Amino acid sequence: MTLDFRPAAEGDLDLLAEWNRQLIQDEGHRNRMTLPELRERMKGWLAREYKGVIFAVDVEPVAYALYRENDHEIYLRQFFVARQCRRQGVGRMALEILRSQLWSRTKRLTVDVLVTNAAGVNFWRAVGYKDYSLYLEIVPK
Repeated sequence: MTLDFRPAAEGDLDLLAEWNRQLIQDEGHRNRMTLPELRERMKGWLAREYKGVIFAVDVEPVAYALYRENDHEIYLRQFFVARQCRRQGVGRMALEILRSQLWSRTKRLTVDVLVTNAAGVNFWRAVGYKDYSLYLEIVPK
């Protein structure tokens, strides 16, 4: 399988919003934004500090990454592989493209993962990320 990539563009906003909705569901996040709200948020991020990358197999989009970079760090805010494409190496291949072709090798790479998202935690550990902190909270009733 060959995985191609390109920068995310305004024409991708509907797809990115839908994938972001699925990502929220899959990881068990409490975010309750609507699809139009997710689209507008994504549009703002891409217009400002974030870069988006669409990954495709035979021109069919299968994954995306959304990240921001500063002088010392690359923060991966969102990373999603289409549900029908999981467990096929797409995530690992996409991450390898990011690391070898798009991201600086001299910067710290960070990602946030909800502790209840066991599949996500396992994936990030399997591709080399190490535990750094645990963010704790008390939610008002």
